[in-house]
Amino acid sequence: MKRMTVRDQPEPGVAGASGEPGEPGEPGEPAGLAACAHAERRLRADAARNRAAIVAVARDVFAEHGLEAPLEAIAARAGVGIATLYRRFPTREKLVAAALVEKVAEYAEVARQALAAPDPWDGFAGFVKRICELQAGDRGLSDLLSMTLSADEQVEELRRTANDLLITVIDRAKAAGTLREDFVGEDLVLLLIATAAVMHVTRADAPDAWRRFVALALDAFRSQASPRLSEATLPAPPSAAQMTRAMIRLAGERGCGQRT
Repeated sequence: MKRMTVRDQPEPGVAGASGEPGEPGEPGEPAGLAACAHAERRLRADAARNRAAIVAVARDVFAEHGLEAPLEAIAARAGVGIATLYRRFPTREKLVAAALVEKVAEYAEVARQALAAPDPWDGFAGFVKRICELQAGDRGLSDLLSMTLSADEQVEELRRTANDLLITVIDRAKAAGTLREDFVGEDLVLLLIATAAVMHVTRADAPDAWRRFVALALDAFRSQASPRLSEATLPAPPSAAQMTRAMIRLAGERGCGQRT
């Protein structure tokens, strides 16, 4: 008698896999075909549940730890094996795109709202503040706004839409005489990168320090003819003690802190 190999074993859910018969089919339908169809539906449902669980967990883990978070940790928290994660998402880039596509869509929506603002400067400044707020609440998005994700067309199309809207927002503020004429879109990218660094260093010890940094940057972006930011409306600076703790913490992260 021919020995059954692993290749010959029935798939999970197919009659014979667990000794239980498959569900009966329609009248006149062979029982084996009905069992196979039922098993295939169940496998598709399991795969969909696994994918949804991986994406939901990845969204939370990336938000907390950034896009460099270990994929093994995501798989474990989602209750699947790392091999299952890689079957659904062959590359980290694919998982990042699936987890953050809604956040990028929100980025584009903020740009639309900025363009619809009656006052051009308020639209521009409101956009900057809102995007930085999104950065502060999601380290994964903060990372993504400082990089490209060329392998995912949906994410990049949303980003292109947002950037096109933003150029119009910038042009409106310039035409109104409130935004300095030499400001360019790349200056905003620089601000987002710099703000991400400020957030990383001060998050634990002075979590609102970025607000002052962004306010000072916006004041620098104003045209010379525009009124300057008053001290009364400038967010309070972090204390010396907060910044000292943040700097000590950063030294420890870089392996330069005191050993105990």
